[in-house]
Amino acid sequence: MAKTFEPENKLPNMIGPGTKIVGNIETNGDIRIDGSIEGDIQSKGKVVIGPNGLVKGEIKCINCEVSGSVKGKVLVSELLSLKASSNISGDIKTGKLTIEPGAVFTGTCNMDHGSLEKGQQTAGTKK
Repeated sequence: MAKTFEPENKLPNMIGPGTKIVGNIETNGDIRIDGSIEGDIQSKGKVVIGPNGLVKGEIKCINCEVSGSVKGKVLVSELLSLKASSNISGDIKTGKLTIEPGAVFTGTCNMDHGSLEKGQQTAGTKK
């Protein structure tokens, strides 16, 4: 019986400065963006947008750290961190949110404590 070999990727995917990608990206691992992406990003890991990074599209991931710019929806099942240099224009849905002073956010924010991947948890009682 043959075994299917899937190498475990320990290194994150990286989009370097000066690189522009037009299209959607799907990854099972982490990704760091220091360039520009016009399209949606879906990751089963962490998405990091560097200080010069720009994403025009929807981001769906487990954890996300933004130091650059995002124009579009951000859907994070666990923790979204907005650094002081970040600029987000779009709606956010996340389990937990940290915002450093200086971060700019334009849109709505919905904190879903019973995130999609976890079970349902109640933050308070409804009457």
